[in-house]
Amino acid sequence: MGIGSSLFLIAVGAILYFAVDADVSGLEISTVGIILMIIGIIGLVITLFFLGGWRRNRTVVEERPVARGREYY
Repeated sequence: MGIGSSLFLIAVGAILYFAVDADVSGLEISTVGIILMIIGIIGLVITLFFLGGWRRNRTVVEERPVARGREYY
């Protein structure tokens, strides 16, 4: 799950929780909104954790002069 999809889930969950005032039999829309927001937040935290770890593991390459073992004529 990427950053975009996590933000999308958070936004849809917030809309369902705060803005929708409809009654569906057998389904609590505000609960679905809270669940979507929690899933989006967990996905965002996991994504940022993996992206942060990826950026910290950089390999530095040092350039060294080439030393030749013998002389060419």
